[in-house]
Amino acid sequence: MARIRCVIERITYQNPENGYSVLRASMNNSHDLVTVVGSFPDVSVGSVLQVEGEWKNDKKYGTQFKAERWEETMPATVYGIEKYLGSGLIKGIGPKYAKKIVSVFGKDTIEVIEDDIEKLLLVDGIGKKRVQMIKESWDRQREIKNIMLFLQGYDVSTAYASRIFKTYGEKSLDTVKENPYRLADDIWGIGFLTADRIASKLGYRSDAPTRLMSGLLYTLNRLADEGHVYAREDQLITEGIKLLESDEDHIRKALESLEESLRVIRDGDAVYLPAFFYSEKGIAERLGMIVRTPLQLSSGIRPDFDALERETGVEYDDMQKDAIVSCLTEKVMILTGGPGTGKTTVTLGMIKVLGRSGLKILLAAPTGRAAKRMSEACRMEAKTIHRLLEYRPQEGYQKNDKTPLKGDVLIVDEASMIDSVLMYALLKAVPDEMRLIFVGDIDQLPSVGAGNVLKDMISSSCFKVVSLKKIFRQARTSRIIMNAHRINRGIYPEINNQKGTDFYFIKEEDAESCALDIVDLVKRRLPGFSRVSPMDIEVLTPMQRGPVGAVRLNQMLQEALNTEGEFLTRAGKMFRTGDKVMQIRNDYEKEVFNGDIGIISAIDQGARELSVMFDERTVIYEQQELDELVLAYAVTIHKSQGSEYPVVVMPVMMSHFIMLERNLIYTGVTRAKKLMVIAGDTKALAYAIKNVKADVRNTKLEKRIREAIEARQ
Repeated sequence: MARIRCVIERITYQNPENGYSVLRASMNNSHDLVTVVGSFPDVSVGSVLQVEGEWKNDKKYGTQFKAERWEETMPATVYGIEKYLGSGLIKGIGPKYAKKIVSVFGKDTIEVIEDDIEKLLLVDGIGKKRVQMIKESWDRQREIKNIMLFLQGYDVSTAYASRIFKTYGEKSLDTVKENPYRLADDIWGIGFLTADRIASKLGYRSDAPTRLMSGLLYTLNRLADEGHVYAREDQLITEGIKLLESDEDHIRKALESLEESLRVIRDGDAVYLPAFFYSEKGIAERLGMIVRTPLQLSSGIRPDFDALERETGVEYDDMQKDAIVSCLTEKVMILTGGPGTGKTTVTLGMIKVLGRSGLKILLAAPTGRAAKRMSEACRMEAKTIHRLLEYRPQEGYQKNDKTPLKGDVLIVDEASMIDSVLMYALLKAVPDEMRLIFVGDIDQLPSVGAGNVLKDMISSSCFKVVSLKKIFRQARTSRIIMNAHRINRGIYPEINNQKGTDFYFIKEEDAESCALDIVDLVKRRLPGFSRVSPMDIEVLTPMQRGPVGAVRLNQMLQEALNTEGEFLTRAGKMFRTGDKVMQIRNDYEKEVFNGDIGIISAIDQGARELSVMFDERTVIYEQQELDELVLAYAVTIHKSQGSEYPVVVMPVMMSHFIMLERNLIYTGVTRAKKLMVIAGDTKALAYAIKNVKADVRNTKLEKRIREAIEARQ
């Protein structure tokens, strides 16, 4: 096996999933750059590698060094040291300062930083503040490198090293060695299977109680990710046996241990994670208390519809009038309806009637984008539920049962998106006297989180529900709205692409051709046709993976729309100034949440940071936090819930087969405000519209609501 020592000059390709990379590197005995291929997760330009492997001659790409094993070393030459420090790996040193430092200390540079860092003050332009920044970053990188070396020995992606260090600090290695299964609980992105691989190599037995309990908790969390609030006991045992390859007796003993330690709660045949049990039970109890607390305003008051219609210029039909009357007579009510049926118009009417009655109104929505839309439509402030409840990192919700919200009426839009845990947090902060009005479209996709709260509330038959069916006269001119209703009824949409329509279908049966078509639509054809910028066009796709999945389309759209300017890379992903990006996990410290979309406004190469503008608020990310972001030129339809975009392009192909169903297509179409373009296969679209999956989620909320309200009668 051959051995080479090289300096990474360029990372041509890197797969974030498995770390497979194509590197261009310099070697002492070669004038030209050499190509090195293999698994190199989390290496950066400037890294010095000792690589073992063999030279191969690829027919397409020429001579390559195929790596089998590698380790990172400190550079030995002045050039290598400058390249290493200038790569941005160390916060406070960019290319400019790297050149200055190396010009002063030469080959002794690494030794100076390690043993006598105060000497950096001799370098022109470097002060005490920068020296401290460099020291902290250097120490941090040293610890992270130790974790990376450990993870490499267990075939685990070293991209997790920064997260592990951020969570456990200097105790990282000791913590992981003591109980590797903690990684699955504590580190976002590391699941049970990865932790289990480490544990196996550390000598954990397959029937170790710690392993079995961790596997059962993983199974419960996986089911929660699929929307289930609990697992049936037989379901959990069956899944546990399959995952853990253990016998039923051992699995049942592990489940009993989890129950004894209160890490799970059993309720009949249902096994809950505690957060979901208390949320489901708490939602029912709070709704029961609220709905049974008498109205403060007399229910005999009726709105003056003549005056209201003169003021708003809207002629309300009987169903809409019923909804507006109900906001005065009901403690809890639900307003549902598809696009164009007047949910926003009715909500405005409610606000005016309630306001005239002297009631203080609060408006909220689950996401920042939905809250912003609600503010614009209702012409008064709407907050995200997290902001309404004044969430603070480390401290939790400041508005709760001890310090409730102040107001008389709470109107919540996009209520179908609210999962069990968030709904319970909201209801805890609602005083018993407050009226609750939930607005939503139950035909859209259900919440991403566990539960089906709005549907369960409606199914309980315990609350006033007004379902708007009639499409507004002006809405009937929109093919987007009319086709959305056709799709929702299982009828194929009208796709004749007639002049002046706002709904187009581009027939494309080949996935590769479809992807190229989408790029051309976003970059060239649609901006001129609809007079919007490419950034106002959102590509919504059923899946993350595949030739027309979000990952590949984002790469193609970034290359087509934004190829110049400053950039940072992380785990094979490149982020440039001007890129559209999306947050993919709730980050309570930054106050950005799963699904929030922003634009990269600035990149600081020296500090290894980038700034993202989210709705006029700037959020700063360090390089190791960039795995919380993905490009958002294309997003999955699931991630688009609660949003509206001027122009939507949506691929629908048979390669999306596993995801194709009616409410997915309906949700995608109802995101478009001005123009909707579907690109794809007519067979795939027809299949999706006919495919109605029974979205059965394990939840007992409907039953609990009825019991809670009956108990208070």
